[in-house]
Amino acid sequence: MPINHDTSFLEHMPQSCAVQFLDRVAASGDREAFRFPRGEAWESVTWRQAGDRVRRLAAGLLALGLEPEQRVGIASSTRYEWILADLAVMCAAGATTTVYPSTGGDDTAYILGDSECRIVFAEDESQLVKLRDHRAELPALEKVVVFDASLADGDWVISLDALAELGDSYLATDPDAVDTVAKGIGPDQLATLIYTSGTTGKPKGVRTLHRAWVFEGEAIRAQDLLHEDDLQFLWLPMAHSFGKVLLSTQLACGFATAIDGRVDKIVDNLGVVRPTFMGAAPRIFEKAHARIVTMQAAEGGAKEKIFKKAFEVGLKVDELEQAGTSVPLPLKLQHALFDKLVFSKVRDRFGGRVKFFISGSAALNADIAAWFHAAGILILEGYGMTENAAGATVNHPDAYKIGTVGQPFPGTEVRIGDNGEVQLKGPHVMAGYHNRPEATDEALTDDGWLRTGDKGELDADGFLKITGRIKELFKTSGGKYIAPPAIEAKFKAVCPYASQFMVFGAERNFVSALITLDPDAIAGWAAENGKAGKTYTELVNDDAVKAMVGEYVDVLNAQLNRWETIKKWRLLDHDLTIESGELTPSLKVKRNVVEANNKALIDGFYS
Repeated sequence: MPINHDTSFLEHMPQSCAVQFLDRVAASGDREAFRFPRGEAWESVTWRQAGDRVRRLAAGLLALGLEPEQRVGIASSTRYEWILADLAVMCAAGATTTVYPSTGGDDTAYILGDSECRIVFAEDESQLVKLRDHRAELPALEKVVVFDASLADGDWVISLDALAELGDSYLATDPDAVDTVAKGIGPDQLATLIYTSGTTGKPKGVRTLHRAWVFEGEAIRAQDLLHEDDLQFLWLPMAHSFGKVLLSTQLACGFATAIDGRVDKIVDNLGVVRPTFMGAAPRIFEKAHARIVTMQAAEGGAKEKIFKKAFEVGLKVDELEQAGTSVPLPLKLQHALFDKLVFSKVRDRFGGRVKFFISGSAALNADIAAWFHAAGILILEGYGMTENAAGATVNHPDAYKIGTVGQPFPGTEVRIGDNGEVQLKGPHVMAGYHNRPEATDEALTDDGWLRTGDKGELDADGFLKITGRIKELFKTSGGKYIAPPAIEAKFKAVCPYASQFMVFGAERNFVSALITLDPDAIAGWAAENGKAGKTYTELVNDDAVKAMVGEYVDVLNAQLNRWETIKKWRLLDHDLTIESGELTPSLKVKRNVVEANNKALIDGFYS
């Protein structure tokens, strides 16, 4: 069934994110808007309560002299206060500049300096220290607003409550100030500067306009994907465009959101919150899949046999249904039994009410998507980048193809350009890179299309399939092209202990790989195999671990073309981290950094 491509919504979109938010407050005042942890309990606020708080904070920013399109930074993890700050900035006609809490002091100073932030919201002492240490490099920075009130000094650093009190005084003389400012914001006014963490060079500030964010939310609403009675669980970094687009979607659709950015709490929180949907990066699904599979393997015996048989049946039923073939009655009965014994328990781990997950920010392995689908959990893969406000295509519950990233949003276009490059056009495309005209010219074609740098293909039904990053494709000395992301995702699907798998071999005569293991998963394996208490480094140097990983490499190689097979590989003595500079804050591998750090090791494969 094709999705709704009606574009009439384009004529009735709110003119800005500020108006979109204030309209939602007016329409849904008494409904729940947000819930968030306070100690061990969850606190809830209505749209009206959130609206009142945002108005006060926005008025506080106006009292500090914030002018249209001036930048305000937010250096914080994902939490309710992040969203209040962002909405207040936009309602005061400013432009939010996002900073990951894990970003180092030098890069934080570069981002806030390049964007000329006048005000910065800082989560805690670790963020405040970065600002103090680099104050000399931030001449435009006049005020810091801290979420932790104990850090306020009443001068350069003030609390969120103090900002709200400034707003109260401002509103006392002009009660309609925020509404007046919001109504004056045009669709082509700057809403955010999001700095792409980039795998090379200094980060670039993507200039995203109000119309882009408003469009993203309204396009999801027009596709009838989400409704007012849905409940989102939000943990994604709000400094990333994927998190931001989920906020604009919430404003358009009116559902409630439970917010907690602590990644180690995701599984626990899903059980408590019981959401109907959640956005996530593929790594979350890989880890969940690996955890469930290894737990069953540890049980062994009859339970493991039932588990394996259940997925064998589930995948077979899916295959028949997707081919439009009827499922034989004996298989149907088997499936119903396994649904009760196995699949319902898998669904319960995610709260038991999930209608679908949305996967984005990197490629999701089709085998992992099919495994979840067999358990009755639908993962809708989407595609986009910061340069197009995160959403360009998405699968739909009524129209999806596993292994693709779905069809284009209504009101947008996708084409395949030179070298098979995916190119995008529509109201969601950025206004360019901040202070980087040459980079902007490189990113946009003469006829106004955004070059994504991704290689892909469109099928007869308009579903897009991404086949790799053009820059990451390499040719062996034998002339064969290799797409590393496809091979890497396959390994993470077959090996539940893998964290990262990086493929190399440009201009070499065979393909090699560097592997890191998930510390939690391999610690579980060690406990079950008489090696409890060994450190990560001791485990990766253990012959039994090497033999176990080698068996998974053999399984991978059996699925690859002869020229793609991994001839040599090595386990690294550490997992990749943001702190080591080998991962971006959005958890993408900086392949060039990993390659440079391990140059001698990789060269040794070919000597």
